[in-house]
Amino acid sequence: MAKIVIGKDGDEVSSHLCQAIEKQYESYDPSGSRPFVIGLSGGSLPKFFAAGAPQMTKINWNKVKFIFCDERLVSFDDPESTFKVYRETFISKVNGVTKDQFVVIDPTKDVEACAQDYQEQLAQLDSPQDGSFPIFDVLLLGMGPDGHTCSLFPGHPLLDEQSRIVASISDSPKPPPNRVTLTLPVLNKARACIFVSTGEGKKEILKKILEDKEDFPAGRVKPETGTLTWILDAPAASLLKL
Repeated sequence: MAKIVIGKDGDEVSSHLCQAIEKQYESYDPSGSRPFVIGLSGGSLPKFFAAGAPQMTKINWNKVKFIFCDERLVSFDDPESTFKVYRETFISKVNGVTKDQFVVIDPTKDVEACAQDYQEQLAQLDSPQDGSFPIFDVLLLGMGPDGHTCSLFPGHPLLDEQSRIVASISDSPKPPPNRVTLTLPVLNKARACIFVSTGEGKKEILKKILEDKEDFPAGRVKPETGTLTWILDAPAASLLKL
């Protein structure tokens, strides 16, 4: 069952996000060889993560690898690049974090080759496996007003993907059209999925997903053995009966 946490403002949202990540880190053994893997998303998430990251003093950042839950197929200098956003807002704020800790796409490849290459890069992280799927430690997720998460959009065939770890999309209804994305089976194998959703514009879709149980991509994120947390602000949660 999903845990819903509400912050009264952006600072509280950041604080709740940090606490949720640190809680997952508590079960990680930093003396081992494998990294602690955090999946990143775009939207408003980077600002909350960057603002709160310096508070996460329990985490040995040298042991962390950052992956992207989805990424736009654009150059790293393009404002649409999620990696660019984290490079500019996060790396400079946290001692011990370098750009080499980010597993990034190769934007010079065509979209299908890019997805395959990214899947191969993720396989090198030595994460635990469940069948053919990796088990990542924490996936930080956002949600659009249409209920999409990652680059998994309502009504899109990728929602039914059951074999690939990373899929390509060349017809994204939200520009830019070419992207790569983790698939739903990967999201649902994670040890923890943490949504951050804020603002008045999200209140209707949050009610539909969390209370009315309507079928939207974000509502299909249901970790099989991991935890699911929704971190909201007061405007986003205003229609929920909590």
